[in-house]
Amino acid sequence: MQRDVDTGIIRAFLTVAETCSVTHTARRLNRSQGAISQQIKRLEQLSGKPLFSRAGQRMALTPEGESLLGAATHFIAANDRVWAALNLPAIHGEVRFGAPYDIIGSYAPAILRRFSSTFPAIRVTLVCKDSALLLSELKSGAIDLALTTELGCGTGGETLRRDQLVWVGGRGGNAHTRNPLPVSLGAESCVFRPVAIAALRKAKRAWQVACEVSNMEPVRATLEADLAIAPMLRHSIPESLAALPQTARLPRLPVFRVNLYQAARPNPAVLTFAEHARACIAVH
Repeated sequence: MQRDVDTGIIRAFLTVAETCSVTHTARRLNRSQGAISQQIKRLEQLSGKPLFSRAGQRMALTPEGESLLGAATHFIAANDRVWAALNLPAIHGEVRFGAPYDIIGSYAPAILRRFSSTFPAIRVTLVCKDSALLLSELKSGAIDLALTTELGCGTGGETLRRDQLVWVGGRGGNAHTRNPLPVSLGAESCVFRPVAIAALRKAKRAWQVACEVSNMEPVRATLEADLAIAPMLRHSIPESLAALPQTARLPRLPVFRVNLYQAARPNPAVLTFAEHARACIAVH
């Protein structure tokens, strides 16, 4: 006999798996905590196995839950494509999307994956440059939309998120104890570079450049090899690296903004992409 699964139950399962919290899931899906708990209970009844282990307020996937994750993700993606086909106007065209090196790994994959799944007819071109260069290209019309990292927010932009800039090093490393302090910095156009240099000078900390490029791969390599430390947004720290603690006695760095800018006259494809970017960054 053919059985159908409620989409809402699967969406609740995926959101709890992502947030590790019934409370956060209820807030995101605009449901009560009791309703989310009942959905998870119903899915576990259908499975006949526990899908989450509970430790206080934290929810962690069991091995059975992990095995369901892939199929559940594809199920919701297919549902969203059907819903889009039924309810959204056909949108075609191209979106030229820019993102800086420091956050492209944090946000771009989720935005691009979600958007391309829902709007496969729209071509997306990705441009990766420092924030200042992206704003220049947006003004010239070379790109349609850009995420930036800035201390403030310029005219026409909107702040989607605030994130603390921190010093980062290799796990278990001691590069931060050396004198002069070895630092990996971006190129001249990198927005973190002048902020980090100013903080080091104010703290009267002797330092020297270990890497000087706006590209995360060589910067990450120097940090993983414990050759240097670098300033990064807390949300963008790779798993192989770690934020350095206050006991490292490094100068405090400021909070940055993740901003969204659009072309002066965005087409429907750009407007739709912007909505997906807002939604994806809001749930991180």
